[in-house]
Amino acid sequence: MNYTSDGKQYHIGLKEGDVGKYVILPGDPKRCEIIAQYFDDPVKIADNREYVTYTGFIDGEKVSVTSTGIGGPSAAIALEELTRVGARTFIRVGTCGGIDVNVKGGDVVVATGAIRAEGTSKEYAPIEFPAVANLDVTNALINAAKKLGYNCHAGIVQCKDSFYGQHSPETMPVSNELLNKWEAWKRLGCLASEMESAALFIVASYLKVRVGSVFLVVANQEREKQGFDNPVEHDTQKAIKTAIEAIKILKD
Repeated sequence: MNYTSDGKQYHIGLKEGDVGKYVILPGDPKRCEIIAQYFDDPVKIADNREYVTYTGFIDGEKVSVTSTGIGGPSAAIALEELTRVGARTFIRVGTCGGIDVNVKGGDVVVATGAIRAEGTSKEYAPIEFPAVANLDVTNALINAAKKLGYNCHAGIVQCKDSFYGQHSPETMPVSNELLNKWEAWKRLGCLASEMESAALFIVASYLKVRVGSVFLVVANQEREKQGFDNPVEHDTQKAIKTAIEAIKILKD
């Protein structure tokens, strides 16, 4: 079932014309209202399940923000249904945990690609197919972060389905696998860990739309393990402002 009886998409509760070509994708529904404050004339369009949507304008361009909830399955649903109602460029905005010791809490990370250590993308593409962000969106995010003066890192992020599998891997029945792979991600220079980008990048490849991701680094557990200073930051304004500025770059 794709549509409700009134013609709206089944999960997100939207129809064609409700959203702009550009959509920001936070996970947390509560962040939608915060992000919409950066729009001109924002209007709340829909609120269904984990999917909250506001639509407004940035410098005359119709734009929207839709929350996706946590993880790949709900993010993939949002991307599929938003594409059906006319959206074409997406920016995931969220938080991540640092892996590389040079990545500190309060920094910004822009994902160039994602490790597919999750399940959703495997139902769209063979594991050999890479999860890669759109180049134009990625470049716009990097340039936006630099323009705003943020300490920005661009590179590979790891995506998982289990939050506690990252933070308490030794308690899991598959602890050896989790710990060994985490060590591999470190050796390969993976910047950070999060939960949605791999699914979004793969689904975007299938749908032929553009997706990029930008994150606020909350903290870095590897810095803590090694006795380095480990600042903790929860305010996502840096990531949000980077996404807003990137849309301004992309639309020109």
